[in-house]
Amino acid sequence: MSNQVEFVAATYDEYEAFVAANPTVKYVDLMLTDVNGILRGKRLPIDNVKKVYKDALYLPLSVYGTDIEGDTISETNLGIRTGDRDFACKPVPGSLKLTPWSEGKIAQLTIQMVDENNCPPPACPRGLLLTIMKQFSDAKLTPCIAPELEFFLIDKKRDEDGHIQPPISPVTSEREVNVQVYGIQELDHYAAFINDVMEWSQALDVPADTAIAEYAPGQFEINLKHSTDIVQLCDHSNTLKRIVKVAAERHGFEATFMAKPFIEHAGNGFHVHASIYDANGNNIFANNGEELGSEKLQHAIGGLAAAFNDMALICAPGANSYRRFSPDCYTPMYPSWGYNNRSVAMRIPIGDDNAKRVEFRLAGADANSYLVAATVLAAMKYGIDTAANPGPVTKQNAYEEFEPSLVMSWVESIMIFEKSELMRTLLGEEFCRVFQIIKRAEYNKFENVISQREIDWYLRHA
Repeated sequence: MSNQVEFVAATYDEYEAFVAANPTVKYVDLMLTDVNGILRGKRLPIDNVKKVYKDALYLPLSVYGTDIEGDTISETNLGIRTGDRDFACKPVPGSLKLTPWSEGKIAQLTIQMVDENNCPPPACPRGLLLTIMKQFSDAKLTPCIAPELEFFLIDKKRDEDGHIQPPISPVTSEREVNVQVYGIQELDHYAAFINDVMEWSQALDVPADTAIAEYAPGQFEINLKHSTDIVQLCDHSNTLKRIVKVAAERHGFEATFMAKPFIEHAGNGFHVHASIYDANGNNIFANNGEELGSEKLQHAIGGLAAAFNDMALICAPGANSYRRFSPDCYTPMYPSWGYNNRSVAMRIPIGDDNAKRVEFRLAGADANSYLVAATVLAAMKYGIDTAANPGPVTKQNAYEEFEPSLVMSWVESIMIFEKSELMRTLLGEEFCRVFQIIKRAEYNKFENVISQREIDWYLRHA
């Protein structure tokens, strides 16, 4: 893996222009994203933010060594074992924005941690994506992606057993029970919530494109417009999650991007549409209208197929993630590919030849968007560079054509990632070391709890 890229921070002029245009702002949320996709940072008075633009905000490197509960995993050597050192965090250009739900009082700013060489540290997910993008730039290639994010609205009240439940319709006052995929009535019933999401996205320059009702009660999907500025698009993806959660609270719901909140319903996916352009702006996946695209597209799919199980931990990072995989819920179980076929893992959508692309369908909405984008693109480039074979094209139902080969448990996925030479080649030794240590620590913590089901089954009957 090549060296990381030097970060170019926003200038002080940007701060001055924002303050002049937004005199009512009192505070700014300075945010970065950890390996689990959780926003971390500080809220500062607006006057103190000028120091961040002139110098930096200093945060401990250990923010990238935290587990899903926010505990620092000492084995990463990012915390107290190495002094819990502070690193500079600098403002990302164009990211200082007024949060539209704050009545003009609070803004938000994305920050990038850098080392003494002004490069992101290896454990930083955003920095990893910057590095992958530089590899494409060095090869005179420009990738383009469009993410699709699914989520559930749920009732704030739990049922009599303490379990979560679908929301109550603001229009009918009845609990949602039906699956109405692409239902327009569902969009109408939740229009106030969706309108806030769309309007706030527009205010924060988040390119939210399409909203649909999905394959479960209270489930929705919002797509982001395709872009070649993939790092910024992943910034926007994180902001969209924040918008959805704040809007849900405002309308009396909770929102979750958890992979499988209801065992009886479909899970939340994070599908990525990806294409690649050459130095002349030509889509290298196009092939004069051929359904299966160019050889380069098929090699890119071959790279994704080769990395399928190795990258599962990136795409399905937690204990709950593996409950999402089921043939009944359109989740991939085998690294299959095909044209206009939603049973496959790598789908070539129908459409214009200039928009020829692959949709990668493995990741859940609980995954870190920077890490998913970085890994998908790195695997695609690997496939092109090595002329990887994608295997036979699937023309019918992939679930009937292939026996499942996807790793189906969290611990097995951790073990595969720990041993993967391919992941270390694509993502770097240090990132992989830190990520696998955090995931192994989370697994050990998860397994160190006796569940209520175990008590119910075995306390009196064992």
